[in-house]
Formats: sequence, C-alpha cells, structure tokens
Amino acid sequence: MNKQRSLLFLAILATTTSAFTQPKTNSSFAKLPEANMPRTSVEAHIRFLAADELQGRKTGASGNMVAARYIAEQFRLLGLKPAPGQTDFYQTVPLQLVKPTGSGSLTIGGTPLEFKKQFVVIAGPPADLNTETVYVGYGLTEGADGYNNRNVNGKVVVAQVGSPEGGTGGSMLAASQQKRRLAAEKGAVALIELYTSGTMPWAYVTQALTNEQLSLASGTQSPALPTIWVDNAKNQLGALKESGQPVSLQTSGRPLTSVNAVNVAGVIEGTDAKLKNEYVMLSAHFDHIGVAKPGSPGYSETDSIFNGTRDNAMGVVGLLTAAKAFSEQPPKRSIIIVALNGEEIGLLGSRYYAEHPLVPLNQTIFNLNIDNAGYNDTSIVSVIGLDRTGAKADIEAGAKAFGLSVVGDPAPEQGLFDRSDNVNFAVKGVPAPTFSAGFRTFDEELMKYYHRVADNPDTIDFNYLLKFCQAYTHAARLIANRPTRPQWSAGDKYEPAAKALYGR
Repeated sequence: MNKQRSLLFLAILATTTSAFTQPKTNSSFAKLPEANMPRTSVEAHIRFLAADELQGRKTGASGNMVAARYIAEQFRLLGLKPAPGQTDFYQTVPLQLVKPTGSGSLTIGGTPLEFKKQFVVIAGPPADLNTETVYVGYGLTEGADGYNNRNVNGKVVVAQVGSPEGGTGGSMLAASQQKRRLAAEKGAVALIELYTSGTMPWAYVTQALTNEQLSLASGTQSPALPTIWVDNAKNQLGALKESGQPVSLQTSGRPLTSVNAVNVAGVIEGTDAKLKNEYVMLSAHFDHIGVAKPGSPGYSETDSIFNGTRDNAMGVVGLLTAAKAFSEQPPKRSIIIVALNGEEIGLLGSRYYAEHPLVPLNQTIFNLNIDNAGYNDTSIVSVIGLDRTGAKADIEAGAKAFGLSVVGDPAPEQGLFDRSDNVNFAVKGVPAPTFSAGFRTFDEELMKYYHRVADNPDTIDFNYLLKFCQAYTHAARLIANRPTRPQWSAGDKYEPAAKALYGR
C-alpha cells in the first residue's frame, strides 16, 4: 500500500511538473514569472484564438474582431494600460475594400489588350476615354525621372510600376497611390503602369488584383483616376515609353467601401526612473486568411477554416505570455505590446502603426516581432535578423534559459526579413528582428500547415509552445533591462534610417 501511495505521489508530481518548463538555473531566475508559466495558460489562449468559431480571423470579418476583443480584455485583466492619449486598447486602422472590376477594354496604338490577362484595373471609377499617352518614368517626381515639365492635361500618364528602389507588392501599391495623386493634380485622366518587376510573376499579380482587396485608406480623399497595370515583362509595350500613343480605355471601375479594423496595444511602465522613457515594442499579427470558399484551394466538405494556429495565434500567445510576466514583474524599460492586424493582406496594421505610432518611434529602441509559418525543429527558435539588430546575446540567453538554441536567418532565399511586420519598423530605423518557431528549411513539415486548414490547435506541441513563449518573454526582459540600446550592425541597409530616427 505504501509503495502504491509513493507511486501515486510520483505520478501526480510528474503530471504537475510537466505543465511547466523547469529551467536549470539560479534561484533568482527561478522566481521570474516567465519561469513559472503553466502550460495550461498558453494552451487555453491558443485554443481560443485558433478556434473554428473565429472563422480564420480574416481582417474585416467578425472573427477578427472577436480575437481583438479577447486580446484587449486579457490586457485589461492583467492590468496593462492603454497607450498615452488612448482611452482604450484599440488603435483604429482605417481600411478600404476594393471590389473587382466587372469589365474593361484597353487598346494602345491600335492593338487591343486582353482584360485580366494582359491588363488589370487596380483602382478608379468607371471610364470611357479616347486620348493619347505621356510617358513620365516612375511618375513620382517633377524631375528628369518624372514629369520634367511635360503637359499631361487630358491625357493618360504612363509610368513604370513601383519606384527606382524596387520593393514588395505592398510598396508598389503604395507608390501607385502617390503616382495617382500627382497625375490627378496635373490633370491626367488615367494612369497606366508598366509591370516589369521580377518579384512576383504576372500571373500572381492578375490573380491578386482581380479579387477583392483590403488596403489602407489614405488620409485624404483618393483621386478619382482610373489606374491600370499592364504586363510588360518582355518589354512588349516598349513603344509606350514614347509619348503620343493613341489609347482607348473603357472600364466599369472598382467600387470602394470603408472597413474598420484595429491593432490592439497595451503598455507596461518600466521601473527605472530614466529608462522607463524608452520602450521595447513586442509585436505579432493576429489576423489570418479566413475560410476557403467552395471550389477554392483548401476547401472540403469536412473542413474549410484556416485556423492559423502557427501563423500566427502562436505569436499572439507569446505576446500574452509576455504581458502576464511583465505585469507581475516589470523590467527597467517600458514595454508596449501591439497585436497587429492586416499582416496577411500586405502588412497593413504595422504600416499604419509605423506612420501613426502610439509612443514616439524615437523612444522605441527595439521591436521584437513574432511571426511563424510553422516549425520543424522543437529544439530551437529561429530569429530573422539575429546578427543584424544588436541583441543576439540577449536572444540567445533568453532561449538557452529554457533549453532552446537559436538559429539565425534560416532559409535566406525566402527574404523573410522584409516579408513580415518587422520591416515596417526597420525602415523607420527601429532594430526589429522576427522571433519564429524553430525551422531550418522550408520543407514539407512547414508546408503541411502553412496556410492550410490542417493548422488547427490539436496539431500543436504544447510543451514546445510553452518553451517558445517563455524564451521570447525572457529575451524581451533581457533587452528591456540592458544598460545600452541595441544597434543595427554597421553598414546595414537600415542603419541610416536609425541615425536619422535617433540622432546618433
């Protein structure tokens, strides 16, 4: 009987301790909140955020707002405060829904182009135009690579897609808005952009731009100017670089409706009288891609919900873990925790925050972002920008405390640094790596779950999730407590922006 009782006691003890990560470390570390986080806490968060009832958390949909409400109320429960000047935890992100064009025809120099295959309508009202073209380079300036005193009144402006610096799809669309505004100011009646970028195949562009799109609403009224992208990958429309080409354009336009969305932000004040005026920003996006429609990829009669457990409910749970730990024992610097929206549709929430920060960016000394595609190695965390952003030792120490190693910048061919929310802070100068679940390559294990309906909570290794969240939290604590600010590596492409932002 005594032996049975001893075995029962050991079994209960094993069950209890398995719910915690027990790092082998000194007693002061063992007293930190993140060292004593129960597995049930992270499991409950992720089972809610990635539940079927949230319908994939698509930006603009009700499930997305339910997720935002959950995060905000967790902040309230933990005693976080709204950011300065805010009355609640929401930062409104003004979006606009652009519906696809029903019909269109375009003839240039007597040659008709095929709608949706050779050209797409990306913005603007209905049009019925017969005029001629004026080529303006990239169309972003008044100078030699722009308008250069050309008269475009009543004509169709032709420009190259994007900017001379290149960039992502989001930056090309942002540049298009600037061109549209300038062209409208100068009296143009339409804008045609020549798509020659190698960053995305034209077939991908046509698919993306012939569906409904969510984008940031501009602060001013968007000019009513029809805007067309045409395929010029092989310079087949090189003649358009010569002004005076006859052009005929008819389009039913792209209707706009307003959509409200939010980022969710809470603040924990630091304990040091001087350093509390500096902020470490912790971020992760909480949106995902919604529900597959019948006939679309991912749809089946048994499951059509993209739960987004790894991408990126896992990241949000990291934020909530940090919020709990720092609410119980704040670090020296202040912490602003921001759950970002609209990442899946072009990093929109982070772009809006970077332009409308809730605490000044020159007081935001670091951004530790979380984003995930999935994981294929539960012995590590992967950090994009580990060697570039000045906090390598802190991040490695944070992971080591919970038995994890760190791999920096796996899969460099994917260009991941510039594909997540961190890049919108990096371009402003803020050192901003992305902390990701452990992977070494983009392999079948990642792609089995990445943007798949199979990515549901029951497929998660909850013990690894706990260690991941604890490592993230402790790394953030070490960064927030360090005596000096992290700095970009010398010569990094974002270092000049940092010097401009911080004046050093």
